[in-house]
Amino acid sequence: MTAPKFAKLGITNVAELLEYYPKDWAERNSISEFHKDWVFTEVTVIARDWLGGKFSTQRAPKANVYVEDKSGRATLVCYKPGDGEKLVPGGRFLLCGRFKGKYDGIQSSYFYTTPATAENSGIDILPIYKLTKGIGLFALGNFIRQAIEKYAPSLKDEIPAEIISRDNLLSKSAAVKAIHFPASFAELESAKKTLIYEELFYFEIMIAKRALERRALAKGHTLPRSANAQISFSPLQKRFIERLPFQLTQGQCEAIEEINADMGIVRSGFYMSRLLQGDVGSGKTLVSFLAALRTVDDGAQAVLMAPTELLARQHAESSARLLEPLGLRIAFLTGNIKAAGRKELLRHLAAGEIDIAVGTHALFSKDVAYKNLKLVVIDEQHRFGVVQRSFIMDKGDNPHLFMMSATPIPRTLAMTVFGDMDVSVIRDLPPGRKPIKTHTKRQSNGNEVYDFVRRRLQEGSQAYFVYPLIESDDENNLKDATSMAEKLATKMFPSFSVALIHSKVGEEEKRQTMERFRSGEIKILVATSVVEVGVDVPNANCMVIEHAERFGLSALHQLRGRVGRGQEQAYCFLIYSDELTEDGKARINVMRNETDGFVIAEEDLRLRGHGQISGTEQSGHFNLGIADTIRDIEMLVKARADAFFILENDPDLVMEDHRIIARVLEEAPAFSAVML
Repeated sequence: MTAPKFAKLGITNVAELLEYYPKDWAERNSISEFHKDWVFTEVTVIARDWLGGKFSTQRAPKANVYVEDKSGRATLVCYKPGDGEKLVPGGRFLLCGRFKGKYDGIQSSYFYTTPATAENSGIDILPIYKLTKGIGLFALGNFIRQAIEKYAPSLKDEIPAEIISRDNLLSKSAAVKAIHFPASFAELESAKKTLIYEELFYFEIMIAKRALERRALAKGHTLPRSANAQISFSPLQKRFIERLPFQLTQGQCEAIEEINADMGIVRSGFYMSRLLQGDVGSGKTLVSFLAALRTVDDGAQAVLMAPTELLARQHAESSARLLEPLGLRIAFLTGNIKAAGRKELLRHLAAGEIDIAVGTHALFSKDVAYKNLKLVVIDEQHRFGVVQRSFIMDKGDNPHLFMMSATPIPRTLAMTVFGDMDVSVIRDLPPGRKPIKTHTKRQSNGNEVYDFVRRRLQEGSQAYFVYPLIESDDENNLKDATSMAEKLATKMFPSFSVALIHSKVGEEEKRQTMERFRSGEIKILVATSVVEVGVDVPNANCMVIEHAERFGLSALHQLRGRVGRGQEQAYCFLIYSDELTEDGKARINVMRNETDGFVIAEEDLRLRGHGQISGTEQSGHFNLGIADTIRDIEMLVKARADAFFILENDPDLVMEDHRIIARVLEEAPAFSAVML
């Protein structure tokens, strides 16, 4: 049956078929232009050679088929007997494939064919789709063509008419037809523009709705405050700040002021939804402690959730040291807490006898209950998906949400994934911090770095050595943490204690190793990117990252931020391959020249694309198909402005269910009946 094969492509109904947009388009050319990505031409089969028998079971070509068009000849290498059987000598076919020069000729083993007919001989631009086994390129195109002919004329416009006219967009019907079967590349560009805008517009409509709903709840219900008034700290916040041996930075004060204003909103139903962005070492955790203190002053509970046990434990130790002297009751909860202790801890949580719980995803386990959870703090928010965040939020009655990110979020992502949240930014660093000096070295000159680090160790400092792999990978000629830990300990730095930490090390061993490193017993910590977040050792002033080209910019920036947390000058060394790609060179140059995490984040997004960074899975509601938040940033900005303007001024222009294409087709026959 055909329907199950289509289901593998995510196509289960006619609407999904119409919105299964091509990934590329091939212009009619010729065999002689085989250097292009796709050759799309009409050919005549000249001859056919069977190789080793039609039904050979070996993984080898079954036939060579020789074809020609007006420009020349080529060989089609057939691995399936069926391909060779249908290409009968003398037959004329439309051919689309990727070709290369080989054996003094032109050859392809990746191609699609269909008999040339009067109906298809006039196609000049062929859509290229992502396929699955059992569905060919031309067959899928024919299915889509049938659906367009039958249903596209009934499609209504999903974009307000004013915007279609203003931006010279196509109608929905014309755009769907042209995206699949454009008459020209100019028409194709118009279709792309229309459908990309449509996706981005309704993406921003969802975001705008949530943002405006929260604004409506908050309007007129914040605690009054004059422009020159002092921040209104709660009693516990005041006591905490008085005990600090330093002053808060301006960025921290502004963030606390915004948080307190959110928490001061008295209207029922409003909850804070705030993202705190701050560069590495800017003091975000301290702000989260102050938010928790405000919550406790209000008679409620708070949780602080971290993505790893290593980071969660560090937060728990810090909160115990700083907050327990104020009389707060702190708990630490991870999946490794033993049954007896866990049962008692959960009893105290449910009874409201714990003020702040710090931990990992175990905080939202089924057996965990809170008496009055009113603040959820999520550190390193990008490591949690929407579902995980919703699980912890469901543990309270509409609690405040406060997310923190030490990986600065580019403007494009802030406008999409987090566009409905309020954003606080800490741009300054605590006083006394010296900028980290970043140096780059080729791998062949790595000994110079080792000599420098050796001198620093002799002066009493500590160092990190970070590698992309835990163990050797035969496919890549890369240094790995395990073998290099031994080499550093026995050959490079025999006079200094060396320890190894990575994701496969048990949590208790990690804890003990980090404690020994923090106390100075261990001088060199060899690791993978497991130390990317949360590790705070002021005496560690050297960061050496080998095969730096293998890390993303945000990861490199985070790793660099592990040093420079004390008063001494800190150094970061990026050791890169002698054979560096252009992309690798670009990343290394950015790290050498930039220290601003926000600039680095924008560059990281530009170089890597939105992919997992933007994480449509994080939006939780809407998957972008043809749109790209990086490539289409200008259209995204326009769509966002339009969405907010319309919802604020004329919300009736936007229907509750914007998927008009689905409603138009809801009375259409079942997909299997139409397509089989």
